[in-house]
Amino acid sequence: MTIIDAPALALSAPVNLRDLGGIPIDGGVLRTGLAIRTDDLALVTEEAADELVAAGLTAIIDLRSADEVAISGRGPFGARPVAYHHLALMANVGDSTQLPFTHESMGESYVGMVETAAPQLVTALNVVAHAPGATAFHCAAGRDRTGVLAAMLLLALGADDEDIVADYARTGENMPAIMRRTQGVMGPLLARLGVDEERLRGSLPDGPMDVSMRILLGTLRGRYGDPLTPLRDAGLSADTVARLRARALAA
Repeated sequence: MTIIDAPALALSAPVNLRDLGGIPIDGGVLRTGLAIRTDDLALVTEEAADELVAAGLTAIIDLRSADEVAISGRGPFGARPVAYHHLALMANVGDSTQLPFTHESMGESYVGMVETAAPQLVTALNVVAHAPGATAFHCAAGRDRTGVLAAMLLLALGADDEDIVADYARTGENMPAIMRRTQGVMGPLLARLGVDEERLRGSLPDGPMDVSMRILLGTLRGRYGDPLTPLRDAGLSADTVARLRARALAA
């Protein structure tokens, strides 16, 4: 079912996909083939979907809102043997367009996301912990909601804040390609919400992105001591963290 009259969506390979393997974590280095962060997987080509499945992808975590999912669904992955988990971190993507677009405001929104969507984030970490192969997680751009989940996963694995920030900031160089790739979905959706897409694009902040992630991590540490406290309060167990760490270090 679709909620928006939109032109046929152009399929393309992801432009912001990366395996989190290689990041230092407690006890060693995160192996490849466990967790993949990416931009919208509903828009991938058939060939890209086949390549990911052949490489060991067994689960997808979709962090998009219900309105976004209603436009493009699961895309080519709907016909492939990959478990699908829809865990929206924002009920309405239009809410984010009401913010002043600064790196600081984005960081503050990430804090709110962790505190209000902690149950979804806990479920996502359990999916990564128990999926038999690799898990890919995505939103639209693979930046904000995806960045928050990546940060929570890396925190659970014992990664240093600087390594978490560095991973997040890698998306910056991909933003022009991301904006082009997601226009087919976000354009009609923003129009439906009464948002001027050109004005919105023109208001996106320049400069290094790392500020946003530093605000998230710094605020959580200042507010709770342990930045995973909102997730622990929402049910993140020591057993899940232990399983994540064991899987992350396994050869």
